[in-house]
Amino acid sequence: MKALVYTGKETLVYRQEPVPPVDDQSALVKVNACGICGSDMHAYHGKDSRREAPLIFGHEVSGTIESGDSKGKKVILNPLITCGECVFCKLGREHLCPSRTMIGMKTPVERSGGFAEYVSIPKKNMFDLPDQLDTKYASLSEPAAVAYHAIEVVKNNYFRKPNESKILIMGGGAIGLLCALFLTKVENCKDVTVTDINPKRLKKCEESCSAQTLLPSDKTILENSFDVVIDCVGLEITRRQSIHIIQPGGLIVHIGLSEDAGSFDFRKMTLQEINVIGTYCYTNQDFTNTIDILKNKKLGDLNWMEFRSLKDGAKAFQEIHDGTCISPKIVLIPE
Repeated sequence: MKALVYTGKETLVYRQEPVPPVDDQSALVKVNACGICGSDMHAYHGKDSRREAPLIFGHEVSGTIESGDSKGKKVILNPLITCGECVFCKLGREHLCPSRTMIGMKTPVERSGGFAEYVSIPKKNMFDLPDQLDTKYASLSEPAAVAYHAIEVVKNNYFRKPNESKILIMGGGAIGLLCALFLTKVENCKDVTVTDINPKRLKKCEESCSAQTLLPSDKTILENSFDVVIDCVGLEITRRQSIHIIQPGGLIVHIGLSEDAGSFDFRKMTLQEINVIGTYCYTNQDFTNTIDILKNKKLGDLNWMEFRSLKDGAKAFQEIHDGTCISPKIVLIPE
């Protein structure tokens, strides 16, 4: 099969690779679409020990079952593979499973990802594709589930409802925009701001939802001025700004994984009872709910997504790296 293979720092090669093996508990899926995730970019830059070369990245996948009794059925893949037996899995909190892994990762178990013609995945991780949802747009289900879960964190951990709160989202990439779409289109929030250093990306966000868009340096972003901050970037500088602008008793939801350390005003966090919560992925129920929301087009027409051929994937990664890509989400399509 043809695949886009990560062979070293900032290097991707489109080449022939073996079709991944399957067993009684898994299925072979012909990939219809696979989105480029921010975590793929993190690995592309050589900054993810879980994704070492050589490896096929990609975990935002929709496709068609290739063999067996369900051959021909269109599916959406939940790439998060969990044990199903631990206390977290049994409580429906699969995202906290100590044994969790994903396709497109090297550790703790190597599993080839979806930037290929075929991918192997456990049968329990396949969700039926609704008739109302185009298979290309269905690849958005995984990042949308991440954003959905983040908004659920806000709803369950802040004393005001989202539509009664002043909310700032840091980062106008796919997760940031999806958070804004859930807030403005599903939760009916009227006071949402998205910040990003890329003006072209901000324009795309502005065209897609009713959130206000600003550069992070905008003088109207004041100290103690937001109820909730959702950091979809995860840099030291964004964490420092988030604690600066959050008001007493506020909530910071941290999604971004760009930097794992740095200074932070713990004194303010303590004295003003700021709640800081990290969130990484989603539960199976979150994934199911997200598919339903996409099926019913509650997030709008999704025309901010961009589709490219898998063979041109290396160029897409380079454009994202260079900051010349405007679209918050590029999806690669095998030919």
